[in-house]
Amino acid sequence: MRFCRRRGLGETEVTRREVLRAGFTGLGLFVVGPTLMGCGDGDGSDGSGSTRTSNIANLGPLGEPDENGVRLPAGFRSRIIGRSRQKPIPTVDFNWHLAPDGGATYPTDDGGWIYVSNSEVPIQGGVNAVRFDADGNLVDFYPILTGTSINCAGGPTPWGTWLTCEEFNQGHVWECDPYGVEPAVMRPTLGRFQHEAVCVDTDHQHLFLTEDVSDGRFYRFRPDRLIAGNPDLSSGTLEVAEVTGGGETGPVVWHALANPTPSLEETSTREQVPQSTPFRGGEGIWFREGIVYFATKGDHRIWAYDTHAETVDILYDDSNYESPILRGVDNIVATDSGDVLVAEDGDDMQIVAITPSGLIVPILQVVGHDGSEITGPAFNPAGDRLYFSSQRGTRNHFGDGYTFEVTGPFYL
Repeated sequence: MRFCRRRGLGETEVTRREVLRAGFTGLGLFVVGPTLMGCGDGDGSDGSGSTRTSNIANLGPLGEPDENGVRLPAGFRSRIIGRSRQKPIPTVDFNWHLAPDGGATYPTDDGGWIYVSNSEVPIQGGVNAVRFDADGNLVDFYPILTGTSINCAGGPTPWGTWLTCEEFNQGHVWECDPYGVEPAVMRPTLGRFQHEAVCVDTDHQHLFLTEDVSDGRFYRFRPDRLIAGNPDLSSGTLEVAEVTGGGETGPVVWHALANPTPSLEETSTREQVPQSTPFRGGEGIWFREGIVYFATKGDHRIWAYDTHAETVDILYDDSNYESPILRGVDNIVATDSGDVLVAEDGDDMQIVAITPSGLIVPILQVVGHDGSEITGPAFNPAGDRLYFSSQRGTRNHFGDGYTFEVTGPFYL
């Protein structure tokens, strides 16, 4: 069974959501709550009509490690909300998962929110969800997908689901309900390959995907139809990118894949179009205001693909710095004010922001977790709490994952 229903919620709330989600299994479509942070119009709105201004460019230096081993700017604090093989909530008989990876948050009707987190282990992977009340207390913890393998990153959708990506050469994308009402659904239309992450282009209703191999490709999915303005993930065309013009950046041409779901004996997706462009280990990806940002770990770069001009450029390249602050680029999340936050895989275990003006600002650092990586950065809907994990903890072991919450003035 690849899905378990959540517990501890009122029947009225579940019934209303079940109505909202009618047709989820076939179409992958429903709408929930206020707009997710980073998935909106990019105008600084929190989904309620108000606007806010980023404070990230004003953060001071990181202080000494706190009691949780996290270095933070003044005015911020951390707590550990989960550790692998331990119960995050004493009343829920369910342990925090191994190797926590990609994650995202979703609003709830009572003013709280849900944080979903992948488990990047073979065969017994999947996705779990932790629910917070309006005061930030942990009130429930439950699985929303089980029995999958090496669930690495993924991406939230504007219609309120979580797309989790399996990172092996026959891996799929699964669409999950963070609220634990509807069963998770495999989305073969998004391809069978070593998936890393996915994002939704809300301007064109396309999806973009990265592939985590040394010669991975950059993919686009075009749905055959829209339902209620959102892409129907049950049918469409998967395409692969070719950067033309003879350089690393410039115009992009898209080629349809003849076989988006090859078996092991068939030609892989990245080899089906010989002229397609390899990228050195695709990692995190995020869409904001017409731009798809994605990371490649092999060359420590953050790319920016303009979905309107259909051109790609390099936003960040560590080779341009004598002593780069940001290396080991991995998961990405962009704020609604335009800051691009990048989690480091290794290096000095930081989350670093690239501001709209080009400043490189360390936001936090986890100390004593050598050999691990930072995963799953995601803000709560209000934007004052940031969630992330140290996948392998202090012992560099999949059974020693830590998941943190950092609270502070990310906005003025």
